Amino acid sequence: MRGYTFYEGAIRAFQDRSLLSKILVIGTVSGGSAVAFSDSRPFQRIYGDSGEGEFKKKKVVVLGTGWAGTTFLKILKSNSFEVQVVSPRNYFAFTPLLPSVTNGTVEARSIVEPIRNIVRKKGMDIQFKEAECYKIDAEKKQIYCRTTEDRTCGGKEEFALDYDILVIAMGAQANTFNTPGVVEHAHFLKEVEHAQRIRRSVIDCFERASLPNLSDEERKKILHFVVVGGGPTGVEFAAALHDFVIDDLSKLYPSLKEFTRITLLEAGDHILNMFDKRITASAEEKFKRDGIDLKTGSTVVKLSDKEISTKERATGQISAIPYGMVVWSTGIGTRPVIMDFMKQIGQANRRVLATDEWLRVEGCESVYALGDCATINQRKVMEDISAIFSKADKNNTGKLNVKDLKEVVKDICERYPQVEIYLNKKQLKNINVLLKNAEEDPKKASMEFDIEKFKKALSEVDFQMKHLPATAQVASQEGAYLANCFNRMEQCEKNPEGPLRFRGAGRHRFHPFRYKHFGQFAPLGGEEAAAQLELPFDWISVGRGSQWLWYSVYASKQISWRTRFLVISDWRRRFMFGRDSSRI
Repeated sequence: MRGYTFYEGAIRAFQDRSLLSKILVIGTVSGGSAVAFSDSRPFQRIYGDSGEGEFKKKKVVVLGTGWAGTTFLKILKSNSFEVQVVSPRNYFAFTPLLPSVTNGTVEARSIVEPIRNIVRKKGMDIQFKEAECYKIDAEKKQIYCRTTEDRTCGGKEEFALDYDILVIAMGAQANTFNTPGVVEHAHFLKEVEHAQRIRRSVIDCFERASLPNLSDEERKKILHFVVVGGGPTGVEFAAALHDFVIDDLSKLYPSLKEFTRITLLEAGDHILNMFDKRITASAEEKFKRDGIDLKTGSTVVKLSDKEISTKERATGQISAIPYGMVVWSTGIGTRPVIMDFMKQIGQANRRVLATDEWLRVEGCESVYALGDCATINQRKVMEDISAIFSKADKNNTGKLNVKDLKEVVKDICERYPQVEIYLNKKQLKNINVLLKNAEEDPKKASMEFDIEKFKKALSEVDFQMKHLPATAQVASQEGAYLANCFNRMEQCEKNPEGPLRFRGAGRHRFHPFRYKHFGQFAPLGGEEAAAQLELPFDWISVGRGSQWLWYSVYASKQISWRTRFLVISDWRRRFMFGRDSSRI
């Protein structure tokens, strides 16, 4: 073990000093064996004189390089794992800026960072495979993959990887709701390739409309852009497209400005339903001023190559609208490989993978799921109410007092966050007040209570449970949480840090995942944005100040200094020279 300690110290010294690690060092170690170092990370698999079996690492396979997967890789520090990353794209994309790519405000390469750049800087045993996982075999602990592009050496290649721990962070695909014609004729906005395709299509529409021998009706059809979905992505894209048309394309195609039309279709009563009502009203009012045709209560029933058919919810009337381009942004759907995996583990009736509060897939050992492909299935208080009561009733008297409850109340609130949410909503100081209010006459409330009163007090708590939104903010926090758990895994095996196990002995290894919402933005075009931030109070703002705050936050959230510099440079270029309308 002394040889291992020496080498481990040398590894850390050379990894911390990149200049030193590039110098050729020849030394005599363990009776005269020579060791030469020339690469910047030469020590990844060197461990003194001990046998490999003594330091065998667990094989961790990470599926996906999105927000969850990349954040997990960035924060993972433990050398106890041999990590393999599998993804069809060899880069991380800053997806919140995809609408800005569609109109040329930001270039596509400015928002991507090669995944190999990220893992290279870690100095850990991390390998990347550019391939698509098409099957997960939970019983054999294997995944099956194939390359996504034909190689010059001939055809697509397939391979299998074994794992000890699997981290599924594959994200999701666009949800078409099985609407006929959507896959064939609509554009999506989930990937960088989608944004680039939309940008080319917009330019194509203007170039086609500028050709001679076209009637005015044909030009109106070609230059009619339809956005389906009034969520943040659909609203931001509609606003970005409007800016592109007004600020740039109208100057290059002045004769076509009068034919250009943008329509936003939303099945609900309002756009931006997840925002405060004041923001929703401001956004709808601004779109009306800008001339964007907003149609709420309209559901798309069919899409052909020339028309989009909608059904009005109020009247049931179906109408067909000619269009030049359709962008579909109506939520997320489950990928086929995830659906197949869910059938294997008994979750076939669910929409996405169900995990526990520690992000472990239910019904599957050593598999974690993060991001848009999964949701946390928070355990209900009423399912464990008897176990909670018994754990608190250490003397088996059948009754609890304030002292008994005080010893476990912290664990209750941590294990079941809906309790704390309910207390805050009802403006109750603590759980003791909740129990007191459960009495028919609170003034005569006893200092002791039995299980029936305990059930009555907590009977409405579980109604506070909500699923987390499928956002980059959630995925990033889940990736960071899981990486920190992996970093402390050996330590927490010996000294668990989580809440009490109410249905067993001891404590859980880790604290459960808790999402912290920092706020959300919605750019509305014309250098205006809506902001709803979670401060000690709800801070809501609409206007130019919010847009500059948006610039600041999104610049600071870039994954590297390289992408941060490129994005800020693109914004500066756009202010000085406008957006590029070249079809590349």
